[in-house]
Amino acid sequence: MDSEATPQAREAGDLPEAARRGPISHAIFRVARLHRMVAGQLLREVGLHPAQELVMMQLWDRGRMRQTDLAGHLGTDAATMTRTIQRLEKAGFVRRARSASDKRSVLVEPTAASQALRRQVEDLWARLEDHVAGDLTGAERSETLAVLERLETNLVTHVSDGEPSSLPGASDA
Repeated sequence: MDSEATPQAREAGDLPEAARRGPISHAIFRVARLHRMVAGQLLREVGLHPAQELVMMQLWDRGRMRQTDLAGHLGTDAATMTRTIQRLEKAGFVRRARSASDKRSVLVEPTAASQALRRQVEDLWARLEDHVAGDLTGAERSETLAVLERLETNLVTHVSDGEPSSLPGASDA
């Protein structure tokens, strides 16, 4: 069997021996990998790569912001954010400028061209949600979200250099 074949759902006993003491972690890894693959396929339809839509979502909601704050909201490092912003700028979706009050800071804002992209991203994000949740009932969707939030909370306590408010998905409210 070709190891590059299309991924298939695994059965419980199909875990590698070394992963049997961490079946939830192994499942999270598999689901995250597949989620990123499907998201990537959908995002290609609008000319984006995974995680670029998350940057745009922040900018559409918050407007102009410092690049370092944007990286903090998404829980990413400065180098990754710089590359992402450069690619989005090249595509015409964001504009960068030095801050007038702090020349060390770079401000990033969405362009008018990105506003047309917003509706497309919202639509494909809804499609992704449908792919993920499939035939789950409303109650199962709520329960799944609650469990995922608990897992995130559990993991936040083990992140050595990040504050909970700066991790992906963390609430700012």
